Amino acid sequence: RGLDDPVEYFLGGDFQSVILPGNKGKYYGLPPSKGYVLASRGEIGVEAEGFSPLASFARGGLAEAWTAGSYPFNDAELADFPFGYDDLEPYYSTVAERIGITGADDDLSAHLPFHANIAAPLRLDAHSSLLLESYQAKKRYFNGKGLYLGRSRVATLADPMGGRQGCTYCGRCLWGCPTGALYTPSMTLDECMGFKNFTYVPGLRVTHFDYDSGGRVERVFAEGLDDGKTRDFKAGHVALAAGALGSSKIFLDSIWRKTGRIKKLTGLMDNRQVLVPFVSLKMAGRPVESEAYQYNLIAMGLAGAEAKDYVHMLVTTLTSSLVHPLIESFPFDLRTSTFLFSRLHAALGIVNVNFPDTRREGSYVTITPGDGGTGLNLRYAPARDDGARVERTITKLRKLLRKLGCVAPSAMTHVRPMGASVHYSGTLPMTRSGGPLTTDEMCRSVDFPNLYVVDGATFPFLPAKNCTLTLMANAVRVADGAF
Repeated sequence: RGLDDPVEYFLGGDFQSVILPGNKGKYYGLPPSKGYVLASRGEIGVEAEGFSPLASFARGGLAEAWTAGSYPFNDAELADFPFGYDDLEPYYSTVAERIGITGADDDLSAHLPFHANIAAPLRLDAHSSLLLESYQAKKRYFNGKGLYLGRSRVATLADPMGGRQGCTYCGRCLWGCPTGALYTPSMTLDECMGFKNFTYVPGLRVTHFDYDSGGRVERVFAEGLDDGKTRDFKAGHVALAAGALGSSKIFLDSIWRKTGRIKKLTGLMDNRQVLVPFVSLKMAGRPVESEAYQYNLIAMGLAGAEAKDYVHMLVTTLTSSLVHPLIESFPFDLRTSTFLFSRLHAALGIVNVNFPDTRREGSYVTITPGDGGTGLNLRYAPARDDGARVERTITKLRKLLRKLGCVAPSAMTHVRPMGASVHYSGTLPMTRSGGPLTTDEMCRSVDFPNLYVVDGATFPFLPAKNCTLTLMANAVRVADGAF
Protein backbone atom coordinates (compact mmCIF):
# COMPACT_ATOMS: atom_id res chain seq x y z
CA ARG A 1 0.00 0.00 0.00
CA GLY A 2 2.88 2.37 0.61
CA LEU A 3 4.75 1.67 -2.63
CA ASP A 4 4.60 3.96 -5.66
CA ASP A 5 4.64 0.96 -8.01
CA PRO A 6 4.01 -2.37 -6.23
CA VAL A 7 4.23 -4.36 -9.48
CA GLU A 8 7.71 -3.07 -10.25
CA TYR A 9 8.84 -3.66 -6.66
CA PHE A 10 7.56 -7.23 -6.37
CA LEU A 11 7.78 -8.50 -9.97
CA GLY A 12 9.96 -6.01 -11.85
CA GLY A 13 9.26 -3.41 -14.52
CA ASP A 14 9.49 -6.09 -17.22
CA PHE A 15 8.38 -8.92 -14.89
CA GLN A 16 11.94 -10.28 -14.70
CA SER A 17 11.33 -12.00 -11.37
CA VAL A 18 8.36 -14.03 -12.59
CA ILE A 19 9.17 -17.71 -12.95
CA LEU A 20 7.77 -18.78 -16.30
CA PRO A 21 6.57 -22.26 -17.34
CA GLY A 22 9.41 -24.68 -17.95
CA ASN A 23 11.58 -23.57 -15.01
CA LYS A 24 11.31 -26.91 -13.29
CA GLY A 25 12.23 -27.15 -9.63
CA LYS A 26 12.58 -23.40 -9.07
CA TYR A 27 10.29 -22.10 -6.34
CA TYR A 28 11.61 -18.58 -5.81
CA GLY A 29 12.54 -15.97 -8.41
CA LEU A 30 15.23 -13.38 -7.70
CA PRO A 31 13.29 -10.18 -6.92
CA PRO A 32 14.09 -6.95 -8.79
CA SER A 33 15.60 -5.37 -5.69
CA LYS A 34 18.17 -8.20 -5.53
CA GLY A 35 18.97 -8.45 -9.24
CA TYR A 36 22.30 -6.68 -8.75
CA VAL A 37 23.62 -9.54 -6.60
CA LEU A 38 24.01 -11.95 -9.53
CA ALA A 39 24.31 -9.36 -12.32
CA SER A 40 27.02 -10.54 -14.74
CA ARG A 41 29.78 -8.16 -15.77
CA GLY A 42 31.16 -10.55 -18.36
CA GLU A 43 34.78 -10.04 -17.28
CA ILE A 44 35.44 -13.71 -16.45
CA GLY A 45 34.89 -16.55 -18.89
CA VAL A 46 33.89 -19.77 -17.15
CA GLU A 47 33.90 -23.27 -18.56
CA ALA A 48 32.34 -25.81 -16.23
CA GLU A 49 31.64 -29.54 -16.32
CA GLY A 50 29.26 -31.04 -13.76
CA PHE A 51 29.00 -27.68 -12.02
CA SER A 52 26.85 -24.54 -12.38
CA PRO A 53 28.81 -21.78 -10.63
CA LEU A 54 27.39 -18.52 -9.34
CA ALA A 55 29.41 -15.38 -8.68
CA SER A 56 28.72 -11.85 -7.53
CA PHE A 57 30.19 -8.41 -8.03
CA ALA A 58 27.76 -6.99 -5.47
CA ARG A 59 28.85 -4.73 -2.64
CA GLY A 60 28.64 -7.32 0.13
CA GLY A 61 28.78 -10.32 -2.19
CA LEU A 62 26.46 -13.28 -2.61
CA ALA A 63 25.31 -13.12 1.00
CA GLU A 64 23.39 -9.95 0.15
CA ALA A 65 20.76 -12.47 -1.01
CA TRP A 66 21.26 -15.22 1.59
CA THR A 67 18.64 -16.72 3.89
CA ALA A 68 20.65 -15.96 7.07
CA GLY A 69 21.29 -19.59 8.11
CA SER A 70 24.05 -19.55 10.77
CA TYR A 71 25.14 -23.02 11.85
CA PRO A 72 28.41 -23.92 13.65
CA PHE A 73 30.53 -26.95 12.80
CA ASN A 74 31.13 -29.46 15.60
CA ASP A 75 34.28 -31.39 16.50
CA ALA A 76 33.49 -34.30 14.17
CA GLU A 77 32.99 -31.94 11.24
CA LEU A 78 36.22 -30.10 12.10
CA ALA A 79 38.25 -33.33 12.36
CA ASP A 80 40.10 -32.59 9.11
CA PHE A 81 40.75 -28.98 10.13
CA PRO A 82 43.94 -28.15 12.09
CA PHE A 83 41.82 -26.97 15.04
CA GLY A 84 38.68 -28.06 16.89
CA TYR A 85 35.41 -26.57 18.05
CA ASP A 86 36.87 -25.24 21.32
CA ASP A 87 39.36 -23.20 19.28
CA LEU A 88 36.60 -21.76 17.09
CA GLU A 89 33.85 -21.30 19.69
CA PRO A 90 35.01 -17.87 20.94
CA TYR A 91 34.84 -16.58 17.37
CA TYR A 92 31.42 -18.08 16.71
CA SER A 93 30.29 -16.19 19.81
CA THR A 94 31.98 -12.98 18.66
CA VAL A 95 30.27 -13.12 15.28
CA ALA A 96 26.92 -13.85 16.93
CA GLU A 97 27.34 -10.77 19.10
CA ARG A 98 28.26 -8.59 16.13
CA ILE A 99 25.61 -9.61 13.60
CA GLY A 100 22.80 -10.87 15.83
CA ILE A 101 21.96 -14.59 15.67
CA THR A 102 18.76 -16.04 17.09
CA GLY A 103 17.96 -19.64 18.01
CA ALA A 104 17.27 -22.03 20.88
CA ASP A 105 19.14 -24.67 22.86
CA ASP A 106 17.04 -27.67 21.82
CA ASP A 107 17.35 -31.16 20.33
CA LEU A 108 19.40 -29.86 17.39
CA SER A 109 22.14 -28.76 19.79
CA ALA A 110 23.41 -32.34 19.73
CA HIS A 111 24.63 -31.56 16.21
CA LEU A 112 24.73 -27.74 16.34
CA PRO A 113 26.81 -26.64 19.37
CA PHE A 114 24.98 -23.90 21.26
CA HIS A 115 27.65 -21.22 21.61
CA ALA A 116 27.34 -17.90 23.45
CA ASN A 117 25.48 -14.77 22.34
CA ILE A 118 22.56 -16.54 20.64
CA ALA A 119 19.43 -14.45 21.25
CA ALA A 120 15.84 -15.66 21.68
CA PRO A 121 14.33 -17.03 18.44
CA LEU A 122 11.84 -15.46 16.09
CA ARG A 123 8.09 -15.99 16.42
CA LEU A 124 6.87 -19.20 14.82
CA ASP A 125 4.19 -19.20 12.15
CA ALA A 126 1.27 -21.62 12.65
CA HIS A 127 2.63 -24.18 10.17
CA SER A 128 6.11 -24.31 11.70
CA SER A 129 4.57 -24.52 15.17
CA LEU A 130 2.43 -27.49 14.10
CA LEU A 131 5.45 -29.36 12.74
CA LEU A 132 7.42 -28.76 15.94
CA GLU A 133 4.48 -29.95 18.09
CA SER A 134 4.09 -33.08 15.94
CA TYR A 135 7.78 -33.85 16.43
CA GLN A 136 7.59 -33.35 20.20
CA ALA A 137 4.62 -35.75 20.44
CA LYS A 138 6.67 -38.56 18.85
CA LYS A 139 10.19 -37.45 19.72
CA ARG A 140 11.34 -40.83 21.00
CA TYR A 141 10.38 -42.45 17.70
CA PHE A 142 12.07 -39.77 15.59
CA ASN A 143 15.26 -39.75 17.66
CA GLY A 144 15.40 -43.52 17.32
CA LYS A 145 15.43 -43.04 13.54
CA GLY A 146 18.18 -40.44 13.82
CA LEU A 147 15.95 -37.40 13.21
CA TYR A 148 16.16 -34.26 15.34
CA LEU A 149 14.03 -31.17 14.87
CA GLY A 150 14.39 -27.72 16.43
CA ARG A 151 14.64 -24.00 15.88
CA SER A 152 16.73 -22.59 13.06
CA ARG A 153 19.78 -20.48 13.83
CA VAL A 154 19.41 -17.34 11.74
CA ALA A 155 21.11 -13.95 11.59
CA THR A 156 17.76 -12.20 11.90
CA LEU A 157 16.84 -10.14 14.94
CA ALA A 158 13.71 -10.79 16.96
CA ASP A 159 14.40 -7.63 19.00
CA PRO A 160 16.19 -4.37 18.16
CA MET A 161 20.00 -4.32 18.30
CA GLY A 162 22.19 -1.31 17.66
CA GLY A 163 20.60 0.71 14.88
CA ARG A 164 18.64 -2.27 13.54
CA GLN A 165 15.02 -3.06 14.28
CA GLY A 166 13.63 -6.45 15.17
CA CYS A 167 11.65 -8.50 12.65
CA THR A 168 8.17 -7.06 11.95
CA TYR A 169 6.97 -10.26 10.20
CA CYS A 170 5.94 -8.33 7.09
CA GLY A 171 6.71 -11.24 4.72
CA ARG A 172 9.08 -9.21 2.55
CA CYS A 173 12.35 -11.05 3.42
CA LEU A 174 12.94 -12.17 -0.16
CA TRP A 175 12.81 -8.59 -1.45
CA GLY A 176 15.24 -7.29 1.14
CA CYS A 177 14.40 -6.76 4.80
CA PRO A 178 12.92 -3.25 5.13
CA THR A 179 13.88 -2.94 8.81
CA GLY A 180 17.45 -4.26 8.76
CA ALA A 181 16.50 -7.18 11.01
CA LEU A 182 18.05 -9.66 8.55
CA TYR A 183 21.82 -9.19 8.52
CA THR A 184 23.71 -8.64 5.26
CA PRO A 185 27.50 -8.17 4.85
CA SER A 186 27.10 -4.64 3.51
CA MET A 187 26.11 -3.66 7.06
CA THR A 188 29.57 -4.66 8.29
CA LEU A 189 31.21 -2.89 5.35
CA ASP A 190 29.37 0.30 6.30
CA GLU A 191 30.59 -0.15 9.87
CA CYS A 192 34.20 -0.66 8.72
CA MET A 193 34.04 2.52 6.67
CA GLY A 194 33.65 4.43 9.91
CA PHE A 195 37.26 3.60 10.87
CA LYS A 196 39.98 6.07 9.80
CA ASN A 197 42.46 3.31 8.91
CA PHE A 198 40.00 1.53 6.60
CA THR A 199 39.75 2.40 2.90
CA TYR A 200 37.16 0.96 0.57
CA VAL A 201 37.91 1.17 -3.16
CA PRO A 202 34.78 0.30 -5.21
CA GLY A 203 34.50 -0.50 -8.91
CA LEU A 204 37.62 -2.67 -9.13
CA ARG A 205 38.16 -6.34 -9.86
CA VAL A 206 41.38 -7.81 -8.48
CA THR A 207 43.16 -9.80 -11.21
CA HIS A 208 46.43 -10.99 -9.66
CA PHE A 209 49.31 -10.23 -7.33
CA ASP A 210 53.06 -10.02 -7.96
CA TYR A 211 55.66 -11.54 -5.65
CA ASP A 212 59.41 -11.62 -5.10
CA SER A 213 61.83 -14.54 -5.38
CA GLY A 214 60.94 -15.67 -1.87
CA GLY A 215 57.24 -15.78 -2.65
CA ARG A 216 56.32 -12.66 -0.67
CA VAL A 217 53.47 -10.73 -2.26
CA GLU A 218 54.61 -7.20 -3.11
CA ARG A 219 51.76 -5.68 -5.11
CA VAL A 220 48.12 -6.41 -5.89
CA PHE A 221 46.68 -5.49 -9.30
CA ALA A 222 43.08 -4.64 -10.17
CA GLU A 223 41.11 -3.50 -13.21
CA GLY A 224 38.44 -0.84 -13.26
CA LEU A 225 35.08 -2.43 -14.05
CA ASP A 226 34.00 0.59 -16.05
CA ASP A 227 37.20 1.90 -17.66
CA GLY A 228 39.37 -1.25 -17.76
CA LYS A 229 42.36 0.64 -16.38
CA THR A 230 44.84 -1.23 -14.20
CA ARG A 231 45.66 -0.05 -10.70
CA ASP A 232 48.16 -1.54 -8.29
CA PHE A 233 48.47 -1.47 -4.51
CA LYS A 234 51.57 -2.04 -2.43
CA ALA A 235 51.09 -4.98 -0.06
CA GLY A 236 52.51 -5.79 3.36
CA HIS A 237 50.07 -8.61 4.09
CA VAL A 238 47.21 -9.75 1.85
CA ALA A 239 43.96 -11.33 3.03
CA LEU A 240 42.38 -13.01 0.02
CA ALA A 241 38.62 -13.45 0.45
CA ALA A 242 37.04 -13.35 -2.99
CA GLY A 243 35.07 -16.57 -2.49
CA ALA A 244 36.60 -19.98 -3.19
CA LEU A 245 36.34 -19.63 -6.98
CA GLY A 246 37.40 -15.98 -7.11
CA SER A 247 40.33 -16.52 -4.77
CA SER A 248 41.40 -19.61 -6.70
CA LYS A 249 41.46 -17.68 -9.97
CA ILE A 250 43.48 -14.80 -8.50
CA PHE A 251 45.92 -17.33 -7.01
CA LEU A 252 46.28 -19.28 -10.29
CA ASP A 253 46.52 -16.16 -12.47
CA SER A 254 49.28 -14.76 -10.27
CA ILE A 255 51.44 -17.86 -10.75
CA TRP A 256 50.71 -17.99 -14.49
CA ARG A 257 51.59 -14.33 -15.07
CA LYS A 258 54.85 -14.72 -13.14
CA THR A 259 56.04 -18.12 -14.40
CA GLY A 260 53.85 -19.12 -17.34
CA ARG A 261 52.86 -22.28 -15.45
CA ILE A 262 49.24 -23.40 -15.20
CA LYS A 263 48.40 -25.07 -11.90
CA LYS A 264 45.40 -27.18 -10.97
CA LEU A 265 43.72 -26.80 -7.58
CA THR A 266 42.02 -30.07 -6.70
CA GLY A 267 39.36 -30.72 -4.09
CA LEU A 268 36.52 -28.41 -5.20
CA MET A 269 33.50 -29.03 -2.94
CA ASP A 270 29.89 -27.93 -2.70
CA ASN A 271 26.85 -29.16 -0.81
CA ARG A 272 24.48 -31.29 -2.83
CA GLN A 273 20.99 -29.86 -2.27
CA VAL A 274 17.64 -31.56 -2.80
CA LEU A 275 14.30 -29.73 -2.51
CA VAL A 276 11.48 -31.85 -1.13
CA PRO A 277 8.04 -30.13 -1.23
CA PHE A 278 5.45 -31.47 1.20
CA VAL A 279 1.88 -30.92 2.40
CA SER A 280 0.94 -30.87 6.10
CA LEU A 281 -2.50 -32.45 6.07
CA LYS A 282 -3.70 -30.72 9.24
CA MET A 283 -2.99 -27.32 7.68
CA ALA A 284 -5.14 -27.95 4.59
CA GLY A 285 -7.93 -25.43 4.16
CA ARG A 286 -6.57 -22.97 6.71
CA PRO A 287 -6.04 -19.30 5.78
CA VAL A 288 -2.58 -18.34 4.56
CA GLU A 289 -0.44 -16.58 7.15
CA SER A 290 1.30 -14.04 4.92
CA GLU A 291 2.53 -11.80 7.75
CA ALA A 292 5.32 -14.10 8.86
CA TYR A 293 9.07 -14.54 8.55
CA GLN A 294 9.61 -15.84 5.03
CA TYR A 295 12.64 -18.07 5.43
CA ASN A 296 13.08 -21.18 7.56
CA LEU A 297 12.11 -21.01 11.22
CA ILE A 298 12.77 -24.67 11.97
CA ALA A 299 15.44 -27.12 10.87
CA MET A 300 15.94 -30.86 10.94
CA GLY A 301 19.03 -32.98 11.33
CA LEU A 302 19.44 -36.59 10.22
CA ALA A 303 22.29 -38.49 11.86
CA GLY A 304 24.34 -40.83 9.67
CA ALA A 305 26.45 -43.91 10.27
CA GLU A 306 29.32 -41.60 11.21
CA ALA A 307 29.15 -38.12 12.73
CA LYS A 308 30.50 -36.52 9.53
CA ASP A 309 27.62 -38.04 7.56
CA TYR A 310 25.10 -35.76 9.30
CA VAL A 311 22.52 -34.34 6.85
CA HIS A 312 21.17 -30.87 7.60
CA MET A 313 17.69 -29.84 6.44
CA LEU A 314 16.02 -26.44 6.40
CA VAL A 315 12.22 -26.40 6.58
CA THR A 316 10.48 -23.49 4.87
CA THR A 317 6.73 -23.07 5.21
CA LEU A 318 5.54 -21.29 2.09
CA THR A 319 3.78 -18.32 3.63
CA SER A 320 4.81 -15.94 0.82
CA SER A 321 5.56 -18.31 -2.03
CA LEU A 322 4.96 -17.52 -5.67
CA VAL A 323 1.93 -19.37 -6.97
CA HIS A 324 2.90 -20.47 -10.45
CA PRO A 325 5.98 -22.72 -9.86
CA LEU A 326 4.05 -24.95 -7.46
CA ILE A 327 0.93 -25.11 -9.62
CA GLU A 328 3.01 -26.23 -12.58
CA SER A 329 4.56 -29.04 -10.55
CA PHE A 330 1.15 -30.51 -9.65
CA PRO A 331 0.35 -33.57 -11.83
CA PHE A 332 -3.05 -32.15 -12.90
CA ASP A 333 -4.50 -29.73 -15.42
CA LEU A 334 -4.29 -25.99 -14.72
CA ARG A 335 -7.84 -25.60 -13.37
CA THR A 336 -7.51 -28.53 -10.97
CA SER A 337 -4.02 -27.47 -9.87
CA THR A 338 -5.17 -23.89 -9.23
CA PHE A 339 -8.09 -25.14 -7.14
CA LEU A 340 -5.83 -27.45 -5.12
CA PHE A 341 -3.28 -24.71 -4.53
CA SER A 342 -5.90 -22.37 -3.11
CA ARG A 343 -6.92 -25.06 -0.61
CA LEU A 344 -3.39 -26.23 0.18
CA HIS A 345 -1.37 -23.01 0.20
CA ALA A 346 -1.22 -22.78 4.00
CA ALA A 347 -0.21 -26.47 4.17
CA LEU A 348 2.70 -26.29 1.73
CA GLY A 349 6.34 -26.45 2.71
CA ILE A 350 9.75 -27.33 1.32
CA VAL A 351 12.59 -29.22 2.98
CA ASN A 352 15.97 -28.13 1.63
CA VAL A 353 18.21 -31.16 2.21
CA ASN A 354 21.96 -30.49 2.38
CA PHE A 355 24.58 -33.23 2.04
CA PRO A 356 28.25 -33.09 3.13
CA ASP A 357 31.07 -33.17 0.59
CA THR A 358 34.69 -34.30 0.57
CA ARG A 359 37.75 -33.30 -1.47
CA ARG A 360 38.45 -35.48 -4.51
CA GLU A 361 41.14 -35.33 -7.19
CA GLY A 362 38.52 -35.40 -9.93
CA SER A 363 36.96 -32.13 -8.77
CA TYR A 364 39.21 -29.18 -9.51
CA VAL A 365 39.71 -25.57 -10.59
CA THR A 366 42.23 -24.43 -13.18
CA ILE A 367 42.63 -21.67 -15.77
CA THR A 368 42.71 -21.59 -19.57
CA PRO A 369 44.81 -18.87 -21.25
CA GLY A 370 43.17 -16.92 -24.03
CA ASP A 371 43.18 -13.56 -25.75
CA GLY A 372 43.57 -10.84 -23.15
CA GLY A 373 43.75 -13.10 -20.11
CA THR A 374 42.53 -16.41 -18.74
CA GLY A 375 39.23 -18.20 -18.28
CA LEU A 376 38.19 -20.24 -15.28
CA ASN A 377 37.91 -23.97 -15.90
CA LEU A 378 35.91 -26.08 -13.41
CA ARG A 379 35.22 -29.78 -13.19
CA TYR A 380 33.13 -31.46 -10.54
CA ALA A 381 33.09 -35.25 -10.16
CA PRO A 382 30.52 -36.44 -7.61
CA ALA A 383 31.31 -39.20 -5.15
CA ARG A 384 30.61 -42.69 -6.46
CA ASP A 385 27.76 -43.25 -4.05
CA ASP A 386 26.22 -39.80 -4.53
CA GLY A 387 23.07 -40.98 -6.30
CA ALA A 388 22.45 -43.88 -3.93
CA ARG A 389 23.08 -41.70 -0.87
CA VAL A 390 20.55 -39.12 -2.07
CA GLU A 391 17.94 -41.75 -2.86
CA ARG A 392 18.33 -43.48 0.52
CA THR A 393 18.09 -40.22 2.43
CA ILE A 394 15.08 -38.84 0.56
CA THR A 395 13.22 -42.16 0.89
CA LYS A 396 13.84 -42.12 4.64
CA LEU A 397 12.84 -38.44 4.87
CA ARG A 398 9.49 -39.10 3.15
CA LYS A 399 8.69 -41.82 5.68
CA LEU A 400 9.59 -39.54 8.57
CA LEU A 401 7.50 -36.72 7.10
CA ARG A 402 4.52 -39.07 7.01
CA LYS A 403 4.98 -39.62 10.75
CA LEU A 404 4.85 -35.83 11.11
CA GLY A 405 1.50 -35.83 9.30
CA CYS A 406 2.92 -34.69 5.96
CA VAL A 407 2.82 -36.02 2.41
CA ALA A 408 5.85 -35.47 0.13
CA PRO A 409 5.00 -36.44 -3.48
CA SER A 410 8.05 -38.05 -5.08
CA ALA A 411 7.32 -36.41 -8.45
CA MET A 412 7.88 -32.96 -6.94
CA THR A 413 11.34 -33.68 -5.49
CA HIS A 414 14.05 -31.67 -7.23
CA VAL A 415 17.77 -32.50 -7.12
CA ARG A 416 19.53 -29.18 -7.63
CA PRO A 417 22.64 -28.97 -9.84
CA MET A 418 26.01 -28.84 -8.14
CA GLY A 419 26.93 -25.21 -7.60
CA ALA A 420 23.41 -24.20 -6.60
CA SER A 421 24.18 -23.99 -2.87
CA VAL A 422 27.12 -21.58 -3.45
CA HIS A 423 29.00 -23.25 -0.57
CA TYR A 424 32.17 -23.57 -2.65
CA SER A 425 35.31 -24.71 -0.86
CA GLY A 426 38.36 -26.98 -0.72
CA THR A 427 40.78 -25.65 -3.36
CA LEU A 428 43.52 -24.31 -1.02
CA PRO A 429 42.92 -26.48 2.04
CA MET A 430 44.25 -26.01 5.55
CA THR A 431 46.52 -28.88 6.51
CA ARG A 432 48.61 -29.92 9.48
CA SER A 433 51.43 -31.26 7.29
CA GLY A 434 51.84 -28.42 4.79
CA GLY A 435 52.72 -28.83 1.12
CA PRO A 436 52.39 -26.80 -2.09
CA LEU A 437 48.99 -25.26 -2.89
CA THR A 438 47.80 -25.55 0.71
CA THR A 439 47.45 -23.25 3.73
CA ASP A 440 48.50 -23.64 7.35
CA GLU A 441 46.50 -23.46 10.58
CA MET A 442 46.22 -19.67 10.27
CA CYS A 443 45.16 -19.93 6.61
CA ARG A 444 48.56 -18.63 5.47
CA SER A 445 49.62 -19.85 2.05
CA VAL A 446 52.50 -22.32 2.05
CA ASP A 447 53.59 -20.86 -1.31
CA PHE A 448 53.28 -17.16 -0.40
CA PRO A 449 54.19 -16.46 3.27
CA ASN A 450 52.38 -13.08 3.56
CA LEU A 451 49.18 -14.24 1.80
CA TYR A 452 46.22 -15.33 3.95
CA VAL A 453 43.23 -17.03 2.31
CA VAL A 454 40.17 -16.44 4.48
CA ASP A 455 37.22 -17.89 2.61
CA GLY A 456 35.88 -21.37 1.83
CA ALA A 457 38.88 -22.26 -0.32
CA THR A 458 40.71 -23.31 2.88
CA PHE A 459 38.09 -25.80 4.13
CA PRO A 460 39.44 -29.40 3.99
CA PHE A 461 35.92 -30.82 4.53
CA LEU A 462 32.46 -29.41 3.86
CA PRO A 463 29.77 -30.42 6.35
CA ALA A 464 26.13 -30.46 5.32
CA LYS A 465 25.47 -27.11 6.99
CA ASN A 466 25.38 -23.56 5.71
CA CYS A 467 29.01 -22.48 5.95
CA THR A 468 28.73 -18.67 6.19
CA LEU A 469 28.94 -18.49 10.00
CA THR A 470 32.09 -20.62 9.98
CA LEU A 471 33.60 -18.46 7.22
CA MET A 472 33.00 -15.40 9.40
CA ALA A 473 34.27 -17.02 12.60
CA ASN A 474 37.40 -18.36 10.92
CA ALA A 475 38.19 -14.94 9.39
CA VAL A 476 37.92 -13.34 12.85
CA ARG A 477 40.16 -16.12 14.26
CA VAL A 478 42.81 -15.45 11.61
CA ALA A 479 42.67 -11.69 12.12
CA ASP A 480 42.98 -12.20 15.87
CA GLY A 481 45.87 -14.66 15.70
CA ALA A 482 47.88 -13.72 12.63
CA PHE A 483 48.12 -9.94 12.75
